[in-house]
Amino acid sequence: MELHNLKPAKGSVKNRKRIARGQGSGRGGTSTRGHNGQKSRAGYSAKKSFEGGGITLWMRTPKRGFKNINRVEYTPINLSRIQQIVDKFNITTINSETLAECGIVRRKNKIKILGSGELSAKVEVTAHAYSASAKEAIEAKGGSATQA
Repeated sequence: MELHNLKPAKGSVKNRKRIARGQGSGRGGTSTRGHNGQKSRAGYSAKKSFEGGGITLWMRTPKRGFKNINRVEYTPINLSRIQQIVDKFNITTINSETLAECGIVRRKNKIKILGSGELSAKVEVTAHAYSASAKEAIEAKGGSATQA
């Protein structure tokens, strides 16, 4: 092997035209950026919402009603779903960690237990909120419903 025999590895060299390497390259001068203006300068980046100086779409659309920034969002889980979880995963203690491990909710989500469906197993449930019917149904089967 000699120096004049060396070749780059296959696929390592891209076949592209190099820009800003003089007039003889065919891509010199303005280097494919056009003439003058903000876009021809180094460091240019327009904001995502910029629409040529006109009013942006999100500012044009009407805003209606009231959005409470302090609203607490709960992930609802029915008693029928809890029964499915108990049957499938053979769990007697249900909380946000076990539900996250089962892939039902995300770990940071707040959980509210709702009373729709039937519950036939004795279960210890720890959640952030309960409906009255859900709490009664859990405790009627001998389980416990505690606040998280």
